[in-house]
Amino acid sequence: MTGQFALTDDQLAIQEMARKFTADNITPHAGEWDETHHFPKEVIQQAGELGFGAIYVSEESGGIALGRLEAALIMEAMAYGCPATSAYISIHNMAAWMIDRFGGDAVKAKFLPELVTMEKIASYALTEPGSGSDAAALKTSAVKDGDHYVLNGTKQFISGSGYNDVYVVMARTGDHKSKGISCFVVEKGTEGLSHGTPEKKLGWNASPTAQLIFEDCRVPAENLVGAEGDGFRFAMAGLDGGRLNIGACSLGGAQRCLDEAVAYTKDRQQFGQPIADFQNTQFMLADMATELEAARALLYLAAAKVTENAPDKTRFSAMAKRLATDSGSNVVNNALQLFGGYGYLKDYPIERFWRDLRVHSILEGTNQVMRMIVGRDMLRQ
Repeated sequence: MTGQFALTDDQLAIQEMARKFTADNITPHAGEWDETHHFPKEVIQQAGELGFGAIYVSEESGGIALGRLEAALIMEAMAYGCPATSAYISIHNMAAWMIDRFGGDAVKAKFLPELVTMEKIASYALTEPGSGSDAAALKTSAVKDGDHYVLNGTKQFISGSGYNDVYVVMARTGDHKSKGISCFVVEKGTEGLSHGTPEKKLGWNASPTAQLIFEDCRVPAENLVGAEGDGFRFAMAGLDGGRLNIGACSLGGAQRCLDEAVAYTKDRQQFGQPIADFQNTQFMLADMATELEAARALLYLAAAKVTENAPDKTRFSAMAKRLATDSGSNVVNNALQLFGGYGYLKDYPIERFWRDLRVHSILEGTNQVMRMIVGRDMLRQ
């Protein structure tokens, strides 16, 4: 990158640190994690030692207080090895940032020291069996009872449910659809908190997913984040960064598959020559690289806007997430085609990335919802 679009020396150093960590600790093992459905908690906690558990948590709270572009660079680098592991770290960062950004001194002091180091790992719990895209329709209730809130309800598709130590939970404290939602921090082991059976998924096998179930779960009132009724606003604020990160995970996974495809097509011989010598192969590789660079440029721009709190940050986050996740899946799909039948085998990493990246156009807001956000924002002007 050059001129005004260049990464700074600090950003390049952060990117290189994340790439080296990934090459040493994630890439060699990711295929086995996928195969055995292993959750690499120890590797995730090693990432915490580099500050990757509190990328945009403030320095006052012990975080490294970087911008959203730096976070995207880290997520992209780690997804080159394993998108599921990188996305898991993104979710932890979103939860820690919400506590830091919106929580009072007491809730920050109680939870952030161990979240910042990733000694404890956090999840974010918004989605329910009946409320996915219509997130404000959530039904999990929180009723004040003395110095506690009593939570009842079920959360769906929660990364780390049953494994994580802390859950940042959206629950209904009032009747208003969006302004009746509050945000709570619920600790593992709280009476009345249980977990569903781990979901059997197409991909993201290194990242456990299950329901989070509340049955008369008593949560201390001091675990309320911000004021009653502000939870939905906090949840939406967290999603701009989450969308950038999941887009970055698609970029990292797609870049890995493009690199693998370039190497494979130079090596694979058909009709007496490397398939890289065929114009069709070159055209496919060129389109894959072009699509990836275009998505990357938009994502980095959107990340800068979120860091600067630009008025159009949500629109750009939605555009970037939509383009990066669709483009990422497209690039991986074409890489698999270039590998031919071998791309379909688990001996090569392409099929794992094909499976892992597919969910990125669904989570953190479906790509249909991203189009809705962009379209509405355009027509509001």
